[in-house]
Amino acid sequence: MAEQRLYHTIANKILELIDSGVFPPGSRLPGERDLAQKFGVSRVAVREAEIALQAQGRIEIKVGSGAYVLDSGNLALNGLPKVGPFELTEARALFEAEACALAAPIITNESIAHLEHLIAIMSGKETCDLDGSPMGPDEADEAFHNVIARATNNHAITFVIDSMWKMRTEAAQLQNVYRTVCDRDASHREDEHQAIVTALRNRDSAAARTAMRAHFTRMIDALLQESEEAAYREVQRKASESRARFTIMHELT
Repeated sequence: MAEQRLYHTIANKILELIDSGVFPPGSRLPGERDLAQKFGVSRVAVREAEIALQAQGRIEIKVGSGAYVLDSGNLALNGLPKVGPFELTEARALFEAEACALAAPIITNESIAHLEHLIAIMSGKETCDLDGSPMGPDEADEAFHNVIARATNNHAITFVIDSMWKMRTEAAQLQNVYRTVCDRDASHREDEHQAIVTALRNRDSAAARTAMRAHFTRMIDALLQESEEAAYREVQRKASESRARFTIMHELT
């Protein structure tokens, strides 16, 4: 226990040096011997501290070269990688389409009934889940995809899809982008999810895969449109600022 506390202490001291700018991103940390002398500990304690920092994504240990400081701007969010909306949607399209195909032959009638109920919540026809707990459309959307993931009976698939949903809901930037896209295309939500359920009810893997891909293809198209419009709004904003400055300068002359 004492050794464990020691390497944690050393790791925190190294982090303090990194965060204070003594060792900026891209720089190489002093060797194990130098750090051991600096902190008055063994090289083993330093090595364990560096391994812990590498696991946290703060440094990278290169065999034969040393330990290098990583850019903290690329740190994970609650253990999850930082990704953009296009990256995440592409990954979800790949994983969830195949998960849907895998679930189709084995999904239970109870799960299909649950999916139907979740669609009713998404469309505003219901306000509570089957157990009576209140549920909004966005929560029902997440539950819908997770029900299909669990229906694969594959814990690895369930974990990956659940993690991608956490990326979507826990990152403020992603949440804002998806909310904008979902609000704009709310009319498509019920039809797309119903097409997925129909394919699952028919135990048709190919149709289930196609329906889930179509759902994400539409989302990617919507993200592209929103990105283009956001860029246009930014151009307009800058043009307005330039026009205002020119007007002020003209009035002063």
